[in-house]
Amino acid sequence: MKRCLPLAVIMLTAGCSTDTAPTAPSRPAVGFFVTSATSVTGNVGGLAGADATCQRLAAAAGHGGRAWRAYLSVESDPANGNQATHARDRIGAGPWYNANLVLVANNGAELHSRSGDAAVFLDERGQRINGQWSGSPGPIEHDILTGSNADGTLAAGLTCADWTSDSASVAGQVGHSDGMGPNQSTAGALASWNSAHANQNCANTAPRGGAGRFYCFGR
Repeated sequence: MKRCLPLAVIMLTAGCSTDTAPTAPSRPAVGFFVTSATSVTGNVGGLAGADATCQRLAAAAGHGGRAWRAYLSVESDPANGNQATHARDRIGAGPWYNANLVLVANNGAELHSRSGDAAVFLDERGQRINGQWSGSPGPIEHDILTGSNADGTLAAGLTCADWTSDSASVAGQVGHSDGMGPNQSTAGALASWNSAHANQNCANTAPRGGAGRFYCFGR
């Protein structure tokens, strides 16, 4: 004879089988830094070399569990059919947190509408970049290589020959990691983290306040 369970038992069993434990909120992960590594010239090995530097520094600092990309624009990218590649298209969708898990930006639009900040634009170890901020040690090194306009697109002719040149006849566009110029000015382009001005040339990144650093983003 076929036996049937009481309806109440069936309902109780079904209810228990669908119970799930609440999901713990995910912890923010480091997804942005300024390189602690520097370069005397604008030749950082092209996009491939710069990406490798990002990956190496991230891994050494304990952030290697994701793909890291340099925030650099180029005029001819072999990985993009030798067409231009814009820095903004290399970094994923966000959000991005720095080494101290402070939010840099939630998305690309927010990122490209903000200013530099010495307390936020840190290297992979959580250290500030020398700049114009109060109490900064010298020399000034807040000029960060980008080759980009403020919206993250290519600044044509300002990429140190796609980051392969140490020539004094070419230059690269830089941003200010601290968002400041002389006398702590934040006027106009001086506040831009990615497109403050062109450097003197690609033979020496130090004049005008640089050290051949660049930004890295985790995708």
